[in-house]
Amino acid sequence: MARVFNFSAGPAVLPEEVLAEAAAEMFDYKGTGMSVMEMSHRSKAYQQIIDEAEADLRDLMNIPDNYKVLFLQGGASQQFAMIPMNLMVNGVADYIVTGQWAKKAYQEAQKYGKANAVASSADKTFSYIPDCSDLPISEDADYVYICENNTIYGTKYHTLPNTKGKILVSDVSSCFLSEPVDVTKYGMIYGGVQKNIGPAGVVIAIIREDLIREDVLPCTPTMLQYKIHADNGSMYNTPPCYGIYICGKVFKWLKKMGGLEAMKAINEKKAKVLYDFLDSSKLFKGTVRKEDRSLMNVPFVTGNEELDAEFVKAATAAGFVNLKGHRTVGGMRASIYNAMPIEGVEKLVAFMKEFEASHT
Repeated sequence: MARVFNFSAGPAVLPEEVLAEAAAEMFDYKGTGMSVMEMSHRSKAYQQIIDEAEADLRDLMNIPDNYKVLFLQGGASQQFAMIPMNLMVNGVADYIVTGQWAKKAYQEAQKYGKANAVASSADKTFSYIPDCSDLPISEDADYVYICENNTIYGTKYHTLPNTKGKILVSDVSSCFLSEPVDVTKYGMIYGGVQKNIGPAGVVIAIIREDLIREDVLPCTPTMLQYKIHADNGSMYNTPPCYGIYICGKVFKWLKKMGGLEAMKAINEKKAKVLYDFLDSSKLFKGTVRKEDRSLMNVPFVTGNEELDAEFVKAATAAGFVNLKGHRTVGGMRASIYNAMPIEGVEKLVAFMKEFEASHT
């Protein structure tokens, strides 16, 4: 069967080049006579894989030496607890709630200290990013938390909030490596990789060294302490070896593509194809305030639930899969991550035009 155009929000499309390389190495990784899936994480061969992955990520993102890179498990959702457990030394944190995942992180933090929602876009179904230029930041806040790109609702912070000197913690799961980022603006930046980097099962956390402490909340399990993982080079226990290996291949692919500046230009071009059509369409319309649109996740509707369902069914039959919107919002959503070729977006738009012509 031919490859489909996979618009899934995650797990999501991976570069074909990476899949082909992994397939070629499945039975014998570089003369070891075994797959990376079978390899001891204590072996020299695997140590080289994880070391190279970290070095390439540092290179791509210009990560300063005073930041640790951790390859962890549990996905972004486990970080909702791990962050307050490790960073809430005063017992206070401020959250900006711009979607489902920021809301879940905020709710989880309430178990460990005083979590304040200092801004929210819930009043308009998270279809915009609130003004974050002058928020009521708590004087004793340990950090300010955001979800930078909202996968479900298709919004993105194009200006980071004014945290008034407090540490910024950002979940970048669905915009990870989609454009250049100044790591020094964050105390911690992290994301699950299954959207824009690799297979499900890995979360990458980039944390400033002074935030990696021993004086965590007393209830913090050993496995949920950043210091344990940092001191052991992400090898305190068996890491998600194969997932990290694939991430490493994606990092090399990104470098080959020209790095994050080049990816941003490609992503802007791709998104423009889809947004320009939505802005001119008589049938389909985007759901996000224009200035807050994501380059990665594009939600849209017809305004008629039955017609939405008909479109998703027809699109799937035509090889455009996973376009159904999240169950909490309905409609459609096209996730156009780094590995989605521009051809996929152009063909989707051509299909949407045909659908529109036959339904208006």
